Amino acid sequence: MMDPVSAAMIGASILVAICLASVIALRGWQAWLDFKRLELASRAGDAGLPPAGGRIEIADLKERVRKLEAIAAGIDL
Repeated sequence: MMDPVSAAMIGASILVAICLASVIALRGWQAWLDFKRLELASRAGDAGLPPAGGRIEIADLKERVRKLEAIAAGIDL
């Protein structure tokens, strides 16, 4: 059978190990959250611009509209 001092030392060391594991897990969680915040912030910065393919299509449509307006106005291109 264990004496009370040994049981207290084992209990205290288990408690310290659990506390250390919790602190390490919390720091990892905070780092992961910071990474996700940066990821979302970079996506928000890119959200204002359409993708390159979309910009090319928009430019093509604008050119077609300009040609149709010229035809409607009776101007030959």
